[in-house]
Amino acid sequence: MTSLGRTATHTDEDRQSTPAAQPGRRLPLAVLVCLVSFTAFWITQRLAGVTLLDVMVYRAEGWTVRNGGDLYAMTATVSNLPTTYPPFAALLFTPLTLLGVPEMRTFATGFNLLLVLALVYLALRLIGTEERRARLTGALWISAALVWCEPVWTTLRYGQINLLLAVFVLWDLTRRPGNRWAGVGIGLAAAIKLTPALFAVLLALAGVVTAVRRVRAGEPWWNVHLRRAVTATGTFLAMTVASAVVLPYDSKRFWTEMVFSASRPGQAEDTANQSLRGVFARLLGTTDPGLWWAVAAGAAGLFGLAVAVRSLLKGHTAWAVTACAVTALLISPVSWSHHWVWAVPVLMLLFTEVRRTGSRALKAGTAAVALVFFSYSLWWVPHAGTSRTVRPELDQNVGEFLLSAGYALAGLGFLAYAALRVRSTRGAKVELPAQAVANE
Repeated sequence: MTSLGRTATHTDEDRQSTPAAQPGRRLPLAVLVCLVSFTAFWITQRLAGVTLLDVMVYRAEGWTVRNGGDLYAMTATVSNLPTTYPPFAALLFTPLTLLGVPEMRTFATGFNLLLVLALVYLALRLIGTEERRARLTGALWISAALVWCEPVWTTLRYGQINLLLAVFVLWDLTRRPGNRWAGVGIGLAAAIKLTPALFAVLLALAGVVTAVRRVRAGEPWWNVHLRRAVTATGTFLAMTVASAVVLPYDSKRFWTEMVFSASRPGQAEDTANQSLRGVFARLLGTTDPGLWWAVAAGAAGLFGLAVAVRSLLKGHTAWAVTACAVTALLISPVSWSHHWVWAVPVLMLLFTEVRRTGSRALKAGTAAVALVFFSYSLWWVPHAGTSRTVRPELDQNVGEFLLSAGYALAGLGFLAYAALRVRSTRGAKVELPAQAVANE
């Protein structure tokens, strides 16, 4: 059976590790608790004076498209933030121009809260909770807690699209094996922002390995991983070409200039940058870590993809997906703290693994990872914010450096554990039977 999909997402070992479902009668209580938590969250953000800065930029991009302006010459808000996403994203943002600013901010917050629920629900399906009512009940309980972790808080603070991208990806990777739409979500996410394209690479690599194994066994080479990779790539190309037709000048500028500007989204050394590039910039006290970052990112990329591909081929889909997500965050030139909303399925998977193994060491490690994402510790150190002249991040002591590198260190630790786990577990047969391939 394939390792992807609701009906064959896990090996028997993974299924045994899934926590017991919440009884259906607890659903009303879960709804109440989640509503109270979300309401408190909304009130707290308003008391904190959040501005939803990024959604204002998205709206400005939509206006620029509507008015025929130069998308990549535009800056928005008092912080003079530029456009950093591909042109397709700007086209997607044009409906925001139909709303007033207060209505848009309300919509952005409410929509993102719903996406928190969707992300947790899909993560439960990925991990192995099969009964729908149990997933819904569990999603309500878990969302009530995880909405307070720093990446989710900051995503809602800025009105970012990170949750939407993660939901697109998980929607794809929890589909049934025969679902012909699986791959579209990854393609759309990559067309909006390039980082999710690594999931298509994961599927392609796993598909090639599976195809080779099939040919050697005398079976048809076509398989579910390749099909989803092709669908994702086709969707990405279709959206990119359509954007080029509508916005030819902006598309040319993005694909020939902006895509190569690693510093366009912001300063590498900024505390909020939790990629390896940010870590090395702060470690070396430089705005351009250059070769050091390139070597580290290359090594982490190869290692992380190897772990993800091997996990997928062995049938451990949840570990493959989260390992790929963490790898993408580590190797990206800029991974702001709010990009790490993938901490939600990572933490859920680790807690499930603690229940399965009962390991004290893993329990301590999981608690440490949870502390990193819930403590907001990266903001405890001196940081410059939007200032480009005063950069305290370039002169950190050891303690400040460790605090400001928390997400990246947690991500590396997670990849190391995932590698040990996939090496020590027996794999499931992941190839589809010939008849299943024919039916696709």
